[in-house]
Amino acid sequence: MPPGITTLAADTPQLSAANTGFMLICSALVMLMTPALAFFYGGMVRVKSSLNMLMMSFISLGIVTILWVLYGFSLAFGTDSGSLIGWSSDYVGLSGIGLTELWDGYTIPVYVFAVFQLMFAIITPALISGALADRVKFTAWALFITLWVTVVYFPVAHWVWGAGGWLFELGVIDFAGGTAVHINAGAAALGVILVIGKRVGFKRDPMRPHSLPLVMLGAGLLWFGWFGFNAGSWLGNDDGVGAVMFVNTQVATAAAMLAWLGYEKLRHGSFTTLGAASGAVAGLVAITPSGGAVSPLGAIAVGAIAGLLCAMAVGLKYKFGYDDSLDVVGVHLVGGVVGSLLIGFFATGGVQSDAKGLFYGGGLDQLGKQAVGVFSVLAYSLVVSAVLAFLVDKTIGMRVTEDDEISGIDQVEHAETAYDFSGAGGGASSRTAAPVLDTPAAPNKKVDA
Repeated sequence: MPPGITTLAADTPQLSAANTGFMLICSALVMLMTPALAFFYGGMVRVKSSLNMLMMSFISLGIVTILWVLYGFSLAFGTDSGSLIGWSSDYVGLSGIGLTELWDGYTIPVYVFAVFQLMFAIITPALISGALADRVKFTAWALFITLWVTVVYFPVAHWVWGAGGWLFELGVIDFAGGTAVHINAGAAALGVILVIGKRVGFKRDPMRPHSLPLVMLGAGLLWFGWFGFNAGSWLGNDDGVGAVMFVNTQVATAAAMLAWLGYEKLRHGSFTTLGAASGAVAGLVAITPSGGAVSPLGAIAVGAIAGLLCAMAVGLKYKFGYDDSLDVVGVHLVGGVVGSLLIGFFATGGVQSDAKGLFYGGGLDQLGKQAVGVFSVLAYSLVVSAVLAFLVDKTIGMRVTEDDEISGIDQVEHAETAYDFSGAGGGASSRTAAPVLDTPAAPNKKVDA
């Protein structure tokens, strides 16, 4: 993403109605991704947790929006202080911004840039929620989001994208969020689950998705919204870079889906819908940082490598014993790391910048910069997120009780159930229909317990 990169135009930029309209559409597409993520995650959990999973994404739309207006935009994109954080009093409450004031070096208003970046800030903590399915108090989750975006997301966004941020100044390439969004969320997920522990029955009880059609719907909407997420991150349509990013997003996603399915067929003997959906998301994650630096052929390589490695990574939780419920670590952390590091190999030097990767004569210089960006964000988010989860757990408690987890977090936390069978028929059969859905007949062959 190029918020701190000035355009090459010699003249002072003027407000562009075309770019402004385009960016408002892209902002709406990125907003759609959070409900899409809710559907994707909501279908992957057992029926007794599906509403809670939806709400863990939806609440981010409320909390992060308010925090962004109050101080988040200022911390992330205000005037740099020590290359670590930003601050501009005009951005507090978005109160000192002129109606047609342009984002520095671009042809879109500051308001448009602020709302586009807001949608990124919203979805990032929502991504974390997939690792915590079935067992986290809703109030604790809301508090954690508030603390996490303030202490982790806003500073990291400044490091990576803010003018003066230390990773930005180093030359780390992250077109649309491989480090700031996906590695950040994936590392946070790992930090939190190491603190709160495993679900009751992990590696023992069936925990298959209750609605694979809902998973596919969510994945399809994510794929659709991701075009705004990625192509919009060039903040305009004047030089063709956004168009290349659009193409590369499609290409890498297709390659990753095919690679995941191929691995799944060889490993498990079947092509599953869950594998197709997960592979597509892995490709979207990996091309997010790299799509503005590679060619379409490079995008095929990025997608295929990410699809294969993420498919292999989701089984690591059983080997190492951490309960990443919906594979946030395996897909978002691993996919973000893969996509960010592959820039150091496949960057052509002919799209968003002149930085070249190893395979295009650039040596190891860009790979070294990418590694610094990847592992600094990973380490910071992992440690700070674990500390925040520990503090929340020791104050108001992070987890529901074991009895509440077994009976169902939807009823306990939200006083609702996802499906009402009371009108489906009378007698004992209608009263016993709902629990059967906790173990659907459709097999989940994505990982082995």
